[in-house]
Order: sequence, then structure tokens, then C-alpha cells
Amino acid sequence: MAEQLFCGKMVRLTAEEPEAMAKGFVSWNFDSEYFRMLDSSPQIMWSEKKYKEWLEKDLEKNPAQNLLFGIRTLEDDQLIGFIVLFDEALQLGDCLVAIGIGQREYWGKGYGTDAMRTMLAYVFNEMNLRRLTLIVFEHNPRGIRSYEKAGFVMEGRIRSAMLREGRRWDWYYMGILREEWEARNS
Repeated sequence: MAEQLFCGKMVRLTAEEPEAMAKGFVSWNFDSEYFRMLDSSPQIMWSEKKYKEWLEKDLEKNPAQNLLFGIRTLEDDQLIGFIVLFDEALQLGDCLVAIGIGQREYWGKGYGTDAMRTMLAYVFNEMNLRRLTLIVFEHNPRGIRSYEKAGFVMEGRIRSAMLREGRRWDWYYMGILREEWEARNS
């Protein structure tokens, strides 16, 4: 009980004002490589105002449905990304998670893995869920390795689900069960 609920070893998960998240999204989504690792949709550019309006409407519509957290570094309190829970099957004890580390200088250094581990502790200890699921794209091996480090296992794939730069790529479904997480953290 001594540990802080939303604090990992390198990052903390935060509630951010729509203005701060909108500013981050505008900056991060300008990076095409980041966007292609995050989203299967064609890349579009939104203004900071449009992101802010979208965030306000989304949060206002049903604040309990999608839990959006900022990811800030412990070292310098830099907003470097986000992590979100989608409760589409929450009544069954399942949740879908998505994460994005938008600040390129923090890629490949363990910040995303630490944020995911922090989220896992939250969903299994605080929300009392039984599983967490994510979708990752075949062309994102760094993300796949990070999720495996956090304890996720490959559960399935949708073949040739996405077209990127003239090639078809698979979507991978990865998941972790509460008992798998508990075994790793006992």
C-alpha cells in the first residue's frame, strides 16, 4: 500500500486538462512515424482547437467510458504521451488499452513499458479487471517488444488488415490476464 497508484519507476499517469493534451496531440501527430504506429486511419491534421473540442466532448459525453491519462516523466515532469482505457467490455471484466509515446527522444528507453506496467497495476488492483487487451500493428516491433516486457502475450491476428506505404500489414491482438500479471508481480 506504500506505492503511489499512478506512479511507476520512470513515469506517472496524470489527469490532464484538454488544452495540455490538445497541444501534445498536435505536436505528436505531426510526426508521421508516430502516427503510423498508433493509428490505422489515414493521417489527418487537426488544429489544437479541434483536438481540445474533441477531448471536451468525449470526456463530457461519458467520462467513465474512456479513461484518458497523460504520461509524464518523473525526472522533469515532461508530458510525453498518453494512455487510454476503452471499457467496451467492462461489464465482463475486460478492457482495451491504447498507448502512445509522442516525444521521439523518449522512444526505446522504457518509458512506454513503465507506463503500461503502471496501468496494469491500476486495472488489476484498483479496477478489479480480469484481462487487458491491446491491438498492435505488425510494422511496430518496438511496441510489440514493449508489450511483451510488460507481460502481454500474442492472442491472435487479423491478416492484411491495413495498407501502409503500398504494403498490407497484420493487426496483432495481445492480452494479459490478471493471474498472469499476478504471477509476474508476486
